[in-house]
Amino acid sequence: MAEFRIEAFPPEMRGITPLPGTPKPPAAPAAESGSKPSGEISFRDSMSNFIHDVDKLQKDSADKITQFIAGDISDVHDVMIAVEKAGTSFQLLMELRNKMLDAYNEIKRMST
Repeated sequence: MAEFRIEAFPPEMRGITPLPGTPKPPAAPAAESGSKPSGEISFRDSMSNFIHDVDKLQKDSADKITQFIAGDISDVHDVMIAVEKAGTSFQLLMELRNKMLDAYNEIKRMST
């Protein structure tokens, strides 16, 4: 991954201040040659966490729908937001799956 330095940006962009209340990005860890930083997350762990998050969003949206039907929630807006979040996350997961399968098939094709 390319590392961006502030000096690479035009002067008018260097003076941009972040919005109040926005979190600061974490500092980049110092890379040691040949060793993996202790805080680095593997691709497998990252995908596993994402799948777990999508599953949780799906279950939360199903719960909100059930609560809305039962009359426990009167605000349809909250229900629709939960459903859309779950749907968008699932669509992203499917796109990631498709891209990974495409990459796998391309590698398989190149090795034959």
